[in-house]
Amino acid sequence: MKVAVLEDDALLRDDVLLPRLAESGFDVEGFGSSAELYRRMIAVPFDLLVLDLKLDGESGLDVARYLAEISPIGIVMLTGRGDESERLLALKELVDAWLEKPLDTDLLVATLQSIARRVRPRPGRRGSSSAMDSWRLAGSGWHLHGPSGESVPLNPIERRLLTRLFEADGEPVGHDELIADLSSLAENFDRHRLEIAIHRLRRKVEGRVGLSLPLRSARGIGYMMLAVDERNR
Repeated sequence: MKVAVLEDDALLRDDVLLPRLAESGFDVEGFGSSAELYRRMIAVPFDLLVLDLKLDGESGLDVARYLAEISPIGIVMLTGRGDESERLLALKELVDAWLEKPLDTDLLVATLQSIARRVRPRPGRRGSSSAMDSWRLAGSGWHLHGPSGESVPLNPIERRLLTRLFEADGEPVGHDELIADLSSLAENFDRHRLEIAIHRLRRKVEGRVGLSLPLRSARGIGYMMLAVDERNR
């Protein structure tokens, strides 16, 4: 079983969790941010995720909510603090287990082994990791095709934006770089207009395709497209 550990406490992640899971037979990789995990998931279909609730940047609940839409991955949430409403929401809709810190690593191993035996795609967990990579631009970039071939027509700004993000091959593209690239299409293009354009594009794609567009914010940097344009395969 391939296990990802998303924990921004490097000491806990690298010196405790990764060695303990590896010696228990898991094929495990560690990540310090959601952006690192998303980039890796383009190439690697993880089976299980150990996820810290209080990350520096995108919260663990946000990560779990996003992954629940595009992957059947089993999730164990770790928390040093958190209220009862968060725990109930997570267990009801987003994660398979909720463990508190300080962590008993034997309990974590047993929990992962239990989930590995029973985890299956659930309502809200659509498809598999292919939902992250089976996207492509067609018609000279004027249409976006989803995993099942659904077509979404693009306006000039959306076309330029997606072309630039696909070209980055999973790496973040800075806000200023995107704004400069789009300014030739619209005067006075700024950070606010960029965020509006991305919000509208996400809503359009979800309405047409029924899946969340794998376009994510890289906190403090810009945006990244977590997909591979099939034209380049």
